[in-house]
Amino acid sequence: MSDNELGTFLRTWREAVTPAEVGLPTGPRRRTPGLRRAEMATLAGISVEYLTRLEQGRDRNPSAQVLGALADALHLSLADRLLLRRLTKEADGGDPLVCAAAPPLSRRARPTLRAVLDHLEPAPALVVNWIGDVLAHTAGYERLAGPLGQLDGERPNLLRYLFTDERARRFHRDWSHLADDLVARLRHDVPLRDPYVAELADELTVTAGAEFTDRFADLATAPRRTGSQHIEHPEAGPLRLLQETLALPDEGQSLVVHLPADEATAAALDRLNGRRPGALRAVGETG
Repeated sequence: MSDNELGTFLRTWREAVTPAEVGLPTGPRRRTPGLRRAEMATLAGISVEYLTRLEQGRDRNPSAQVLGALADALHLSLADRLLLRRLTKEADGGDPLVCAAAPPLSRRARPTLRAVLDHLEPAPALVVNWIGDVLAHTAGYERLAGPLGQLDGERPNLLRYLFTDERARRFHRDWSHLADDLVARLRHDVPLRDPYVAELADELTVTAGAEFTDRFADLATAPRRTGSQHIEHPEAGPLRLLQETLALPDEGQSLVVHLPADEATAAALDRLNGRRPGALRAVGETG
C-alpha cells in the first residue's frame, strides 16, 4: 500500500474528472481528458503549489475548509467525501481529538425524567444528550416534530437533521439562528476532547461542509438557554415557539421545553394535539 494514499486519491480523481463535468471548456490541445492542476486549484480556491504538495504527500494536513473545497471541485459523492476525510486523518497520524478517557455518552433518559415528561403533556418537550440525540419526548413533541422529519431514523439527532435534511430549511424560518445555537451548545456544553463530538463533527464536516465547520470553529458564540423558533408547520401552519433548556450536568443531558409564544400558536398546537382550545396557554416573550 502506498504511503501517500491521500495524494493518490486526489490525483486519481483529478485525472478522472473531465472539464465538461465541472463547466470548463475542453479545448483542442488537451493531452489528458482530466483536469489540469491549475484548473482544479482554481475551482477549489487554492494555489497550484499547495495542490502539488498535497498530491505529492509533502503536505498531509489540509483544513476542513480545503477538504470541502476539493470535494466540491471534484463533485465527490458522500461516500467518497467520507473516504477523503478518513485518508486525511490517517495521513496526519490519527485524530488528536479522540480521547479514550472521556465519560460514556448517555443513550437513555432516566425514569424520573420520563415521569417529568409525562407531566409536561401536551407541551412539546424532549430530553437530549450532549451531542443532540433525542432520548425521550412527549407525545406533544412527536406531533410537532414528527411531520417535520426530526424524529426519522433509529436514533434521531437534532444537529444531523438540521444540517443534512433539506426539510429543515423549509420548515424553520430562523434556520441560521437555530444552527448557531445548536453548534454553540455542541462546542461549549460537552466534555473536553470528547470522542462522540469529534465523531459527529467529522461526519457533519463531510455532509454539511462550511455551514457546519465555520460555526464549529467559532468559539465566540455562546449557547442560549432561552430562545424562540419560527416554524412553518406542514399541518399546523405558522408557529412561534419559546424555548427553555434546563441542563442536567450529572447526566450529560438537557430537558428542552417548547411553549407557544402567542395565542394563535397555542390554538394551533391544541388542534394538532386533538385537544380543546386552552390546553396550552401562550407565554409572552420577556427580556
